Amino acid sequence: MTIEVCAYSLESCINAQAGGAGRIELCGGLGEGGTTPSAGLIEVVRQHVDIDLYVMIRPRGGDFVYDIFEEEIMRKDIDLAKKLGANGVVLGVLQADGQVDVARTKALVDHAYPMKVTFHRAFDLTPDPIKALKAVIETGAMRILTSGQKPSAPEGIILLEKLAEIAGDSIEIMAGGGVNHTNARQLSQAGVQSLHLTAKAFRPGRQKYFPSDISMAGAVPDERSVMYSDLSLIEAMVQAVAI
Repeated sequence: MTIEVCAYSLESCINAQAGGAGRIELCGGLGEGGTTPSAGLIEVVRQHVDIDLYVMIRPRGGDFVYDIFEEEIMRKDIDLAKKLGANGVVLGVLQADGQVDVARTKALVDHAYPMKVTFHRAFDLTPDPIKALKAVIETGAMRILTSGQKPSAPEGIILLEKLAEIAGDSIEIMAGGGVNHTNARQLSQAGVQSLHLTAKAFRPGRQKYFPSDISMAGAVPDERSVMYSDLSLIEAMVQAVAI
């Protein structure tokens, strides 16, 4: 059972490795649910972390239907991730009706070679998960990250079990969304091969002065606090699936 940590900072990546995780999904754009991280972050993380590093390839927040210019940006970001030593990338392209865009996703998977590809939770926005599973297999992606098309993976465990059974050895199913050490055993028994979590916690930022009526973010986390992947939560997760 591989534990993958979704990380937004070098601190989180170092904690992921120290806590025993086997893989990192490196993202930027926390408030948008994860976008492509900066080249500087990818490079510095690779210098300090030895475990597998997968880079999110998502040029913006919002939906997963991309125009030709956004697709070209994704190709350039894949090239950069490859150059900076990533082991894989995380991406997904849908059509306007929510179906997996097999042709365009496969083109990106082929472009990423020899890096491996995870098809991200755009999968959870498709109307027919079994049809989507077969479509993603056709793209050549190595794994699917999914909550079982529910707000959290524990809620989607019935579909996760079904997906894992149908997928067999064709593709890896990774459960993500609301995953932590309290539900890790239950999810691992569903037949998935990996578990994905942020292990998020918050600490005060270093800055002490803030105007009372101005916020750059307007949401949690705001500029007064810093989100990170907590080492103790990662260790608890690893221990939970090792029992």
